[in-house]
Amino acid sequence: MLERVVRTGRTTGLRIDNVLTTVLVAELVSPSRLLWLVSPWISDVNAIDNTTGGYDSVFVEASNRTYQLSEVLALLTNSGASLNVVTRSDPHNDTFLERLRRLAKAENLSVVQDDDVHEKTFCGDDWLLTGSMNLTVRGMRINDEAVTYKISEQVAATTRLDLRRRFGAAYEH
Repeated sequence: MLERVVRTGRTTGLRIDNVLTTVLVAELVSPSRLLWLVSPWISDVNAIDNTTGGYDSVFVEASNRTYQLSEVLALLTNSGASLNVVTRSDPHNDTFLERLRRLAKAENLSVVQDDDVHEKTFCGDDWLLTGSMNLTVRGMRINDEAVTYKISEQVAATTRLDLRRRFGAAYEH
């Protein structure tokens, strides 16, 4: 198992953007069968900065611009990945959820709204990104956060089972 803890925030000068970009680019190259995104608050944050064309090879119809999180997740559902999103039913999340629902392949997307959710986890087939950070601008760029990135099929599988038990899911490949 590979593991890296990143402590982000103004005091450390570190941000999680590059780790998130790396995870999403890897997913575009070889999509997980099943993804879980759990975050009480989610914004349609910048996910992949392709303004210089550095990631053209991972997009079917690439353009030199910044791709938002909803767009990248929708591309993954359109590539066959199933995505379970768990978040709170809060107006803050509406823009992200509306855009994701509009762009994603509907049969590959499940959204669960749970007002008690506090966990922050993004998980694929063989990796896990988890910690204190919400997927919001404040969470990714301002707040002091601790985020752990793990590469392990066993840890990811256990996490997916736990999430399915807790939140149910339309997709259980």
